[in-house]
Amino acid sequence: MASSHSSSPVPQGSSSDVFFKIEVDPSKHIRPVPSLPDVCPKEPTGDSHSLYVAPSLVTDQHRWTVYHSKVNLPAALNDPRLAKRESDFFTKTWGLNFVDTEVIPSFYLPQISKEHFTVYQQEISQREKIHERCKNICPPKDTFERTLLHTHDKSRTDLEQVPKLSHYLDIVEVNIAHQISLRSEAFFHAMTSQHELQDYLKKTSQAVKMLRDKIAQIDKVMCEGSLHILRLALTRNNCVKVYNKLKLMATVHQTQPTVQVLLSTSEFVGALDLIATTQEVLQQELQGIHSFRHLGSQLCELEKLIDKMMIAEFSTYSHSDLNRPLEDDCQVLEEERLVSLVFGLLKQRKLNFLEIYGEKMIITAKNIIKQCVINKVSQTEEIDTDVVVKLADQMRMLNFPQWFDLLKDIFSKFTIFLQRVKATLNIIHSVVLSVLDKNQRTRELEEISQQKNAAKDNSLDTEVAYLIHEGMFISDAFGEGELTPIAVDTTSQRNASPNSEPCSSDSVSEPECTTDSSSSKEHTSSSAIPGGVDIMVSEDMKLTDSELGKLANNIQELLYSASDICHDRAVKFLMSRAKDGFLEKLNSMEFITLSRLMETFILDTEQICGRKSMSLLGALQSQANKFVNRFHEERKTKLSLLLDNERWKQADVPAEFQDLVDSISDGKIALPEKKSGTTEERKPAEVLIVEGQQYAVVGTVLLLIRIILEYCQCVDNIPSVTTDMLTRLSDLLKYFNSRSCQLVLGAGALQVVGLKTITTKNLALSSRCLQLIVHYIPVIRAHFEARLPPKQYSMLRHFDHITKDYHDHIAEISAKLVAIMDSLFDKLLSKYEVKAPVPSACFRNICKQMTKMHEAIFDLLPEEQTQMLFLRINASYKLHLKKQLSHLNVINDGGPQNGLVTADVAFYTGNLQALKGLKDLDLNMAEIWEQKR
Repeated sequence: MASSHSSSPVPQGSSSDVFFKIEVDPSKHIRPVPSLPDVCPKEPTGDSHSLYVAPSLVTDQHRWTVYHSKVNLPAALNDPRLAKRESDFFTKTWGLNFVDTEVIPSFYLPQISKEHFTVYQQEISQREKIHERCKNICPPKDTFERTLLHTHDKSRTDLEQVPKLSHYLDIVEVNIAHQISLRSEAFFHAMTSQHELQDYLKKTSQAVKMLRDKIAQIDKVMCEGSLHILRLALTRNNCVKVYNKLKLMATVHQTQPTVQVLLSTSEFVGALDLIATTQEVLQQELQGIHSFRHLGSQLCELEKLIDKMMIAEFSTYSHSDLNRPLEDDCQVLEEERLVSLVFGLLKQRKLNFLEIYGEKMIITAKNIIKQCVINKVSQTEEIDTDVVVKLADQMRMLNFPQWFDLLKDIFSKFTIFLQRVKATLNIIHSVVLSVLDKNQRTRELEEISQQKNAAKDNSLDTEVAYLIHEGMFISDAFGEGELTPIAVDTTSQRNASPNSEPCSSDSVSEPECTTDSSSSKEHTSSSAIPGGVDIMVSEDMKLTDSELGKLANNIQELLYSASDICHDRAVKFLMSRAKDGFLEKLNSMEFITLSRLMETFILDTEQICGRKSMSLLGALQSQANKFVNRFHEERKTKLSLLLDNERWKQADVPAEFQDLVDSISDGKIALPEKKSGTTEERKPAEVLIVEGQQYAVVGTVLLLIRIILEYCQCVDNIPSVTTDMLTRLSDLLKYFNSRSCQLVLGAGALQVVGLKTITTKNLALSSRCLQLIVHYIPVIRAHFEARLPPKQYSMLRHFDHITKDYHDHIAEISAKLVAIMDSLFDKLLSKYEVKAPVPSACFRNICKQMTKMHEAIFDLLPEEQTQMLFLRINASYKLHLKKQLSHLNVINDGGPQNGLVTADVAFYTGNLQALKGLKDLDLNMAEIWEQKR
């Protein structure tokens, strides 16, 4: 029965079919005509065979299909090999392993036993008993029982009809036949119209066949050629893309060897640019290429290696640049190499390279001093290096000229060192500024680029025509007969699907997909380094303006640090030499020479680096303070010794001291240079001539003037000690005033020097010495005022106090001279008697003492001072004479006693006016007489 339904009523395309024997020639081969898909995308992609993916009735009408099958499921199940069907029906198709196997118990499921239901049985047993009891009490109705029994019997009857599973198929066929018999009328009606239906289907089949043949011919004549051309163009385009892709892959494959070559020549920037470009190509154009799956990570590791190499290379460069011979004229070592290294470090954001350079500077500064000391010690024959092993001890054995030459050599080397550091840092600073300037212009370039890209995207080309599901359009570009590869690539890239990347593996065009580092999508700007090296600033310098500005400031700070390092090392060198008090033992000229050398070095470093370093200046100030203290103590001690040995007698003035005061008068406050030959031939003078005035002085004052000039000259040579020197000089002048007062007015010279008495000549000489010092105080004040800062002008009040003290001292000396004569007058005139002879012995003695006084002071004091002194002495004389006359009751009455007194006074007046310089002195003696009673 199954075989009767196996044939299909539909006409088939086999050779035995009568419908196709007449229309189709068996000897004629019908070429399948390819058909277009129902829906065509805007841009055909892939190869030319992609158009045959969908089934076609035209193409498949002569092929065998599933509709030609004459085997159905019942026939397959009615396999006569029933005994083997259960075992080999599935195994012959799906393999020998497709058999029933024992299911292995799951390891995750517990083993269930009766004990697991014990609790449940205990709980339900009581309910079961209640249920049974209720069942007995309320039996079921009869109708319900009959229904259940009837249903049970019917099901049992049906089951008895299928005693075995092998008879199931027969039962099914019987049931099918039964159903057909029930519908026999409709079935036989369909059979009667079967021939009519077959005739209708035959005509329809012939019409469909003719239509298909015509469509196939139309497709072959009108469409196949055009579509073939499009397929060829698409194939050519894909071939070009594949070629470019392969060429790109070949170039990328050479990235690592090329990077190695660049690294061998220290072209770090080029290597990094190549790596960045390759990474971009791998991510955009070669994404998904299996052979390059590890290249990205390898390039990342290579980039990290380059970072380490650049740091090591910069460290090596810094060492080579800073430790090359300082006599070399080249300021910057391998400038192009430096620029390349700095650009590479900036590109990789390795901004700590300045710390490396700073560390190298410290090491180099130490080595400069060490090498200079070694060279100097090796040239000194007095130092036995076998006995004195330590280099510091060897250095301390140098005398001042040798050590000074060593220090000068160190300062010279440091100056060259700082100039090289400045030149190198200027190159680095210029690179940083170039990148900063490029960053500031990048935004403008990006805006211009965006505008150009927007204009380019708006200009659409329509050189190629494609079929779409709504129809087709034809471009005028077909008039040229062919398309250039560039036009095809441009069009294909523009018409690519929105999901595709602009430079993906399916749409790579030759003009856009190159792998040279120069073809990376970067805009570069060129600038020139001060040394003359042209640099190209790439766009991928992803440093912010704040970072670059901070880096530029760090470069300037590093230059300041270089100056500080040199000064710190110089200070340590000075301190190591000053441990044994060497610097404090220097004389004035040596220290001044050292101070000038240090100040010159400080100024040179300030000019090079743009900032004054304070460490060496502080050390110089500290040593200067020690020098000032020692300088002052030495001169104060010297002045003290001179005063303690001064006998306060007029000293001859050597020619050199006269030249000294002459130079001061000419405005040159400095010690004159010694003139060989001429000075020894000139004889000393009796007095010192200062601006036309004669000063009789002691030897101590001459040396004091020289000492004062030493203070002033020290201020000129060491300006930093001006205030200290002013204080010390004030102390020295006060000391001279007080000490000379103690020795002369206080008569201390009697015990110190052993003088028998302090004479009027000693007093007058002391007064004249003080006057000489007072004469020079304004000159000294003006000298210090010109060298003091305005905020320290208040210190000049010391000179005002000193001037007042000196004037007070001079006045005390004058008073002392008057007091000497006053006591003499009191002694002599107290014994005066008015009697003959005339002149009396008293007045003779007074005139004698006055003459001695005049002889003692006239050559020492100026004439006007002598006159003023004698006027005061005369006033004392008149006072004592008047007192004595009053005591003697002698009045101006014209009597004999009056005549005697008048004769004595005339003798006194004549003798006094006869003295030199006192001729015009007004000696009015009328005051000695009391009024007539």
